[in-house]
Amino acid sequence: MISSPPDDNGVNSTVSESQVLKSKDIGDLPGIGPATAKKLQDSGFGTLESLATVSIGELVAVGNLGEATSRKIIQAARDALDFGFTTAEEVLERRRNMLKITTGSASLDDLFGGGIETGSMTELYGEYRTGKTQLAHQLCITAQLPREMGGLNTDDKNPIKVVYIDTEGTFRPERILDMSKRWEGDLDIKQVLKNIMHGRAYNSDHQMVLTEKIAKDSQTEKIGLLIVDSLISHFRAEYVGRGTLASRQQKLNQHIHTLLKVAEVGNLSVIVTNQVHSKPDMFFGDPTAPVGGNIVAHASHTRVYLRKSKGERRIARIADSPLLPENETVFAITGDGITDVG
Repeated sequence: MISSPPDDNGVNSTVSESQVLKSKDIGDLPGIGPATAKKLQDSGFGTLESLATVSIGELVAVGNLGEATSRKIIQAARDALDFGFTTAEEVLERRRNMLKITTGSASLDDLFGGGIETGSMTELYGEYRTGKTQLAHQLCITAQLPREMGGLNTDDKNPIKVVYIDTEGTFRPERILDMSKRWEGDLDIKQVLKNIMHGRAYNSDHQMVLTEKIAKDSQTEKIGLLIVDSLISHFRAEYVGRGTLASRQQKLNQHIHTLLKVAEVGNLSVIVTNQVHSKPDMFFGDPTAPVGGNIVAHASHTRVYLRKSKGERRIARIADSPLLPENETVFAITGDGITDVG
């Protein structure tokens, strides 16, 4: 391992020698001239990692290149990054360097093993008024905190950006300003809203276009958090009936694949909220289940089920995670935002 300054995304300050190659300009790859490099950058492939992880078919379609040329470019990028197997010890070392975003609640942070992890997708699902959008709003703030306080920021002159894709028209900057008052001494409140990029998605195609734009922008912009609130609202409304289910799931799968790539390639945190439905054939236990079926279930790295309790109290439970145990905690939604129960 060697030390290096934080990268453009404000992530790891300790990287492996092979990771340093990721900063190499794509124009340095064999067989790529200035014209091809510009075409690739304009198509959203401005880094070696973005080229190494794209499929040949996608590069042909999006990059407007021939199949043979695309294959050579992808292979060259993989060779430059030494794409292949690493030891589990090296994977563990990389994971130790992952950052975590505080939720603003100590009990929730403990549930998440220290906070919301970067480089992964977290799904928040539950009925209405369970805190999904409230938590999403608060993460817009806490992601901008200094690293020593559980945020991602390392440079006030070049602060971390947050992207909020709003599919249901529930984004409220006034609420963010109210929540921000808790950190008035640690954040420039006037800058909080300026660092949040809001995109209102009016249909599923628009939602996918916005996500693809972020996939491109995250290669050059200092983006630390992407929120999609909610993930499946448009897909659910536009594809009605069993006859459209296959088409919906295929399109949703493509969208989720883009989100996962944004999270892993850009090493940022992706938060998606999800709606629920009730299983009529379930006679015992909680019949509430997240919408989206196996496509969403298999894609989300961490799934969190939110439900109501008494008054301002809410319950969060880890429903699925490759690391975290199935546990639950209680938090509160107050005028100050997401807090611990007093």
